[in-house]
Amino acid sequence: MGTTIKCALLIDDDRFTNFYNTKIVKRHEEFKDVIAVTSGQAGLNYLVEASKDLCAKPDLIFLDINMPVMNGWEFVLEYNKLDKTFTEDIKLVMLTTSNNPDDFERSKKISTVNNYINKPLSVGLLANLLGDHYNMKMAN
Repeated sequence: MGTTIKCALLIDDDRFTNFYNTKIVKRHEEFKDVIAVTSGQAGLNYLVEASKDLCAKPDLIFLDINMPVMNGWEFVLEYNKLDKTFTEDIKLVMLTTSNNPDDFERSKKISTVNNYINKPLSVGLLANLLGDHYNMKMAN
């Protein structure tokens, strides 16, 4: 039997991208909650609250790289300071428009970054991701 994904956290400064990605993620019946925030700091704040059991803990995080105030890399630095017992089973996926090969190489060197995907998110990309990390298949 597959793993239930209780919550996905989307971190992207573009509201339309969050709206679109929410629709894609909700097409999979395993997702119970999809939370979208528009900054790295808001994402970090959400995780701090979740670590105190004040809101749903995400099983999967989609993180944009290029954001104002706190970019994706700065978020990852702060994320890595969170309690490891809280973050160890969260899958962190960089979801970006960046064509910079250095970003991809950098992501491979960070153990807490589980995947690097170029936007846009699609049902097919999500299906591959769920298969790779959760041994799940999406229904058509």
